[in-house]
Amino acid sequence: MTADQPHHIAIEGVIGVGKTSLAKRLAERLEAGLLLEEAADNPFLNDFYRDRKRFALPTQIFFLLARYQQQQRLVERDLFVRQIISDYMFEKDVLFASVNLAERELALYHKMAEVLKRDVANPDLVLYLQASTPVLMGRIRKRSRPIEKGIDNDYIDALNEAYNSFFFHYNEAPLLVINTDKIDFVSRPEHLDDLVEQIKKPHSGTVYYSPAGDLGTGAL
Repeated sequence: MTADQPHHIAIEGVIGVGKTSLAKRLAERLEAGLLLEEAADNPFLNDFYRDRKRFALPTQIFFLLARYQQQQRLVERDLFVRQIISDYMFEKDVLFASVNLAERELALYHKMAEVLKRDVANPDLVLYLQASTPVLMGRIRKRSRPIEKGIDNDYIDALNEAYNSFFFHYNEAPLLVINTDKIDFVSRPEHLDDLVEQIKKPHSGTVYYSPAGDLGTGAL
């Protein structure tokens, strides 16, 4: 990694878009450290997908604190690794909270999140993976995780709207916006190769990106 390449790359997107799969492959390719979200450790998550309204607040509070603790550990790891790839960014929790929490719950949540955010560093580059709701629902069904059986189109639509709105205004770090409807970083190595080359370039502002070749002409 050269001095001008991003040290911390965060990958974001709605459930099912392929964040973790891409993070693992990028970490391997770039010989980087890997920081994965610990969603399965949330003891409220099963209950949340059965009754989102009732269990939204404890689910979000657990995620908020767990992600904060992970980010603090990330600061310690920075001393020992040259580059970090994560499959989430700290701000994602606010996005889910805005969709899942009632008005008074959201106000309480924001008070906590604002305090914790002060101690969290921004990533050096964000990859925002987009996909349409039908594609996301297809990927969710394909991976067939029992905990995700309660996810429906309306929930994914709401998350897509929240994510798109957030990243339309995002300016805290350089941003690559990638529509993944026709991209497969797992089984199409040329797509991953092209993305790696894009990551190695200098970054500023927002870039709308697609792999070179049959799906587009690279950065737009």
